[in-house]
Amino acid sequence: MQQAQDEVVGLTSELISIDTTNTGDPATVVGERAAAEYVAAKLGEVGYEISYVESGDQQGRANVIARLPGADASRGALLVHGHLDVVPADPAEWSVHPFSGAVQDGYVWGRGAVDMKNMVAMSIAVARRFKRDGLTPPRDIVFAFLADEEAGGFQGAQWLADHRPELFEGCTEAISEVGGYSVTFTDGVRAYLVQTAEKGIRWLKLRTRGRAGHGSMVHDDNAVAKLAAAVDKLGNHRFPLVMNDSVREFLDGVTELTGWSFPEDDIDTAVAKLGNLSRIVGATLRDTANPTMLTAGYKHNVIPSVAEAAVDCRILPGREEEFDRELAELLGPDVEREWVGLPPVETTFEGRIVDTMTSSVLAEDPGTKVLPYMVSAGTDAKSFSRLGMNCYGFAPLKLPADLDFSALFHGVDERVPEESLRFGVRVLDRFLRHS
Repeated sequence: MQQAQDEVVGLTSELISIDTTNTGDPATVVGERAAAEYVAAKLGEVGYEISYVESGDQQGRANVIARLPGADASRGALLVHGHLDVVPADPAEWSVHPFSGAVQDGYVWGRGAVDMKNMVAMSIAVARRFKRDGLTPPRDIVFAFLADEEAGGFQGAQWLADHRPELFEGCTEAISEVGGYSVTFTDGVRAYLVQTAEKGIRWLKLRTRGRAGHGSMVHDDNAVAKLAAAVDKLGNHRFPLVMNDSVREFLDGVTELTGWSFPEDDIDTAVAKLGNLSRIVGATLRDTANPTMLTAGYKHNVIPSVAEAAVDCRILPGREEEFDRELAELLGPDVEREWVGLPPVETTFEGRIVDTMTSSVLAEDPGTKVLPYMVSAGTDAKSFSRLGMNCYGFAPLKLPADLDFSALFHGVDERVPEESLRFGVRVLDRFLRHS
């Protein structure tokens, strides 16, 4: 066990130093194959049989899957998955180079330190420990290290779920990112959040059409003006409050810990008491539709016939039909809409797996509480839930109370504490030995 703790910092650093930037453009995606080969070598070194799969039609979109047989073949297997790609980073904005994997000031720094090469490194460290020490888990464990999550998983988890589902045969539950980490509320009161739900993704394109013409003339059918009006209306729209079960259970747990109340008639003010965490929780109270890009025209004095906008929509579980209806009423028939999307995911916070998560955390940090919550972002859980798995975010980290962890997801100076990684290895090891 000590060896796994000793090597996790180095694994995290080495993974970060492999630039796996996923821009969403196949022409500029880099590094996924190199990272997959690194993972395969680390697992193969201790005796795992590796399935190395390049997915989709794009070369280099590499995935590594390995299965560790368990004691009871009749039980459903557990999937432990993580993605190898990261979002872009501008070195000019960072204190250290984002792909240095620098280890300094008690942290491992770099793009992916939080999202999510920390969990990938912890999973590799524990997987290696099981093989080295000849440990047999209670049930099969499938380790999967995947491409393309940061662009929706269309060349990674989604492709594998569609074309290679046999690699995940028997898996009934899965754990991955954006959960298991600690938050400190007040007077040192600490809780660990397990992700049980995530909003759906809809990457929406709006399109308006008008009459092309010279920019010096009077025009009453301007595609750019129509698009601007639609974007303004959508950007300022407030979707209705919906208290999902996962959110309500989280807020009830916070009330029990702190005494804070969360009345629905002033929920936004109440959620602000959560400090840095309020950014995530606040975004799970309602659907959102945020305009992100505008495209129109090609010359200053030419009125174009077409204008387009990109909108990032995030939809609560069970709200898809209502969201579509509300969007249609808001924008009207003259604004064309097309999209790609991934559905919301939700599972219940109960059962043996939740009990094991809780006991594994409490064994390392007694007196704390484990709570469910929803994230506004999306993960590869969307793909694996289609294969019938109950999916959870459980990448355990005990974090300093003053670290704004949520701001580090896709943020500048992304970093993870060395001691948090060692803590995570201990919790993950205990969890997998008793799951």
